[in-house]
Amino acid sequence: MMKYKALGVTLIVCVLLLAAAAGWFGVARLDDRVPRKLGLQPDGSVLVPTNQLLTPAGFQVLFPGRPTDLALSPDGKILAVKNMGDIVLIRVQDRAVLQTLPVAKGGQGFTGILFSADGKRIYTTDSEGRVLVASLENNVARWEQPILLPGPAAVETAAAGLSPTDPAKNPSSPGGMSLDEERQELWVTLSRNNALAVVDLKSGRLDLIPVGLAPYSVIHGPDRKAYVTNWAGRRAKPGEATASSSGTQVVIDPQSGVASSGTVSIVDTGSRKEIAQIGVGLHPSGMVLNPEKSRLFVANANGDSISVIDTRSDRVVETISVVGNATRPFGSAPNALAVSPDGTTLYSANGTDNAICVVTLGSLSGSRGAPQERSRVAGFIPTGWYPSAVLIEPKRGLLMVSNAKGIGSRNQRTDRKGYNSHDHTGSVSLIPVPSGSEIKRYTAEVERNNGLRLVLERLAAKPGAGAARPVPDRSGEPSVFKHVLYIIKENRTYDQVLGDMPQGNGDPNLVHFGRDVTPNQHAIAEQFVLLDNFYCSGVLSADGHQWATQAYVTDYIEKSFGGFNRSYPYDGTDPMAYAAPGFIWDRVLRKGLSFRNYGEFVRARITPRGASWTDNWNDFVQGTQKVSIRSDTQVETLRPYLAPTFIGFPSSVPDVYRAREFIKELKDFEAKGGLPNFMIMLLPNNHTSGTRPGMPTPRAMVADNDLALGRIVEAVSKSRFWPETVIFVTEDDPQAGLDHVDGHRTVGLVISPYTRRGEVIHTNYNQISMLRTIELILGLPHMNQLDLAADAMTDCFSEKADLRPYTVLPNRIPLDEMNPPLRALKGAQRFWAEKSLQMDFEDVDRIDEDTLNRILWHSVKGYDTAYPKIAGTKEIDD
Repeated sequence: MMKYKALGVTLIVCVLLLAAAAGWFGVARLDDRVPRKLGLQPDGSVLVPTNQLLTPAGFQVLFPGRPTDLALSPDGKILAVKNMGDIVLIRVQDRAVLQTLPVAKGGQGFTGILFSADGKRIYTTDSEGRVLVASLENNVARWEQPILLPGPAAVETAAAGLSPTDPAKNPSSPGGMSLDEERQELWVTLSRNNALAVVDLKSGRLDLIPVGLAPYSVIHGPDRKAYVTNWAGRRAKPGEATASSSGTQVVIDPQSGVASSGTVSIVDTGSRKEIAQIGVGLHPSGMVLNPEKSRLFVANANGDSISVIDTRSDRVVETISVVGNATRPFGSAPNALAVSPDGTTLYSANGTDNAICVVTLGSLSGSRGAPQERSRVAGFIPTGWYPSAVLIEPKRGLLMVSNAKGIGSRNQRTDRKGYNSHDHTGSVSLIPVPSGSEIKRYTAEVERNNGLRLVLERLAAKPGAGAARPVPDRSGEPSVFKHVLYIIKENRTYDQVLGDMPQGNGDPNLVHFGRDVTPNQHAIAEQFVLLDNFYCSGVLSADGHQWATQAYVTDYIEKSFGGFNRSYPYDGTDPMAYAAPGFIWDRVLRKGLSFRNYGEFVRARITPRGASWTDNWNDFVQGTQKVSIRSDTQVETLRPYLAPTFIGFPSSVPDVYRAREFIKELKDFEAKGGLPNFMIMLLPNNHTSGTRPGMPTPRAMVADNDLALGRIVEAVSKSRFWPETVIFVTEDDPQAGLDHVDGHRTVGLVISPYTRRGEVIHTNYNQISMLRTIELILGLPHMNQLDLAADAMTDCFSEKADLRPYTVLPNRIPLDEMNPPLRALKGAQRFWAEKSLQMDFEDVDRIDEDTLNRILWHSVKGYDTAYPKIAGTKEIDD
C-alpha cells in the first residue's frame, strides 16, 4: 500500500484556485460526442472512468489518499479526516490543512474516527487491529499508545481468561466506534470477530460482545441500548446457502452467490448482551439518530435504501429509496448519513451517484409536524467521486463530505509525464446547506453528470425489428454474433505496452513491454483496431475483477483501500464484495444462453503441491503429465461451467498452458458443435513475478501472456465459429503502472470479422462500455445504472464482414528466460531481486505494487535509470 507525505497547504490552495478558474461549477454534458480523455474537461467538470462527470458543490480541499470517514471537534473548529494512511486535520474557518498525521504501520480501516468530549483526543481504527489514539494540543496532533484489539480467534479465548491473539498477525478489522463518556468506555466494532469490543479507558479492561456478522458501526441510543450495523447480517439458519467471508460463513443468494442478509443488532449496555437483531437492507453501514433519538436511520449500501427504526419498538417503520426516480436501476450506494438539527431533513452519501441525496422526512420517520406520512427524496447535491461520509456543522450551516476517490488519480509532479492509478487524490467538500431552489439546480446537475436522461430513455426503449447488426441499438435486437469470448488479463497501462505505436497517443518513454515482447498485441491492434482512449474503471485486482464482471464495485471494496485485511476478493472468495444484481454470467444464464468459464473466480488445485514454474514448464513442453492442474471455485453457481483444467492464478503455471487447454476444448466444440454463447477467460501472467529468482524474467512472463493470447485469437479466427464470434480483451486493472494520459488507461482489444480493420479509435471507452457492448450483443438486460448509461463500442465495428483470420506471431523473448539466482547478483540488481523474494507472488497482488513497478522499471530500463518520481509518495532509495 502506498504511503503519502502531506501535501502543503499552498499546493492545495493552488490546485483549488486553478480548478475554480477552470469553472468546476459549470454545467457538464454527457452527450458531447467529441472524444474526451479522463480528468479536467474544458467546461470545468472532471471525467472519471465510470462514464460519470464530477462537478462538486461548495469548496474542495484536496489531498493524497482515499478518505472514508470524518469527525468534527466538539467546538466545531477542527475537522479530522480518516484517510487511508493518515489523519488529515482541517481548520473549518478557512479550510486550511493544519496537519497530516501519518499512520506509522499499515493503513486505516473502512470507517471509525471520533473526538473525545473535551476535544483533546482523536480515536481512529486502523487496519492492524488497533484503535490509534492521538492527543490534540494547540491544533497539533501526536500519537499516543494505541489500544490493541484481539483478533477473531480471541472471542472464545478472552471469555476463558486467555491472552488475546497478536492483532498484527490476526487483525480484527475494526470499524466504527461510539464513546460512552459517562462510563469512559469506547465501543468498537470488530468486523472479523463478529463482535463488539468494549474498552474501559481508565482501567484498560476489554470485554467482547458477540453480535451479527461483519459489524460495521455502533451508536449509543436511548434506554441503555446500543445499535450495531452488521454488514453481513445474521447467522445462517440450517439448510441455508452460505459462503465464506474472511473466515465466516455468511448467508448468500443461492442463485448468484451474493451476500443476502443485513441486520442491526440491539445490545443492552447494562448486561452487555445482544438482545435482538432487526432485519434491514443489504450492507447496512452508516447510521444516525434524529435529535430526539426516537428514530435510527440506517444506510443500506448494497440495497439503495435507508431503513428507519423506531427506537421504542425497535421495528423498521419506513424504508426510504434513495434512487430518486422509481424506475432508475440499482447503483446508488448510500453508505453514510447525517440529519438536520431540526430533524426534518436527512442527508445520504450516495457513493456511486457521486452525490448527497436530500430526503425530506415524513411523520413515520419522526419529523414533527411533517405534512406527509412518508419521506421523499427532495433532490441531490453533487460531490466528488464516491462520497463516503457526511456531517453537518450547524453553526456555519455546512455539509461536510469526504469523497473517497476525490477527483481520481490525478496527483502528478510537474517534472514528469506519467500518471499512476495509485496516486489517489481524495477530497473533502464543504457545502453550504442549500435552499430548495439550489437543490433543484443541483439535482439537474447530478442527473446530467450521471446520464439519467439516457438511462430513462434506454429503460423505456423497446427492441425493434430489422436485420442483424454487430452491436444492436437496444437489448433484444438481433446481432450477427452468437459467441462472445471475454478475456481479462492482468495489470498493464496503455503506455507500458502500446506506447510505442506511432499511430496512437502513446509515450515511448514509458514503454516497458513493447513490440519485441508483445508482438501479438501490437499486430492485433494494427490489424483490427487500436484503442488509445480505453480505460480500466478500477485500480487493482480487488476492485478490477468486480468492475470487469459486474460494471460496479460495492462499498465493501471502495472503503477497504487502507488495508484489505478482511479479504482481497479478486478471485470469488468473498460474497460481501458482490453487487446485489449479480454478474454478467448471471444475466447470460437467466437468458437461457450457454456459458463456459476459463479461469475467472477460479482457484487452482495443483498436484504435486508446490510444483515450481520450472516443473510446470517442463511438464507442458515435454508432455509428461506429471503435474495435475484442476480448477475449483467458491462460487457454487459457477461450478457447473468451469473448464476443469483451466485455472486463473498462480503465475507458476505458464499462460501457454492455459491457451492449450482452451484450444483443446475449442476443437472439441468444433467436432461436436455448440460453442458456448458466452466465454470468460483469465490470462494472468502479464502480472509477472518481478525479478524473483526461480521465476521467468518479467519480459518472459509478458511474452508468455502475449503468445497465449495470439494462439487463442488464431485458433478462434480459424475455427468454423469465426463468422459469428467476437473477442473482447481488457486488463482487469492498470496496477500502478505509468501512463501519460491517465493511470487508468489500459490495453483494450476488439477482435472479430466485423471489427474495423487497421483503424485507430479515439473514442472514450472503458470496461463498463465493454460490458455494455456484450450485453447488447447477447440480448442481456443491464446490471445497474452504470452499464445502462454506458455507450456501446459501436465505433469499433463495421457492417461488412472481413473473414481473414489472424496468424499468431512467434515470441521473440524465450519464455523460459529465467531471473538470475541471488548469488550471481550485486548492487541495485541484487537489491531489487531481494525485494522480489520478499513478495508473495503465489496469489494476485499480495505485494506492494509501487515496489513491483520499480522492479519492472529497472528490469526493463536498466538499474542506472532513475524511476520517475511520484508526487506524494514515500520514496524508496533506488
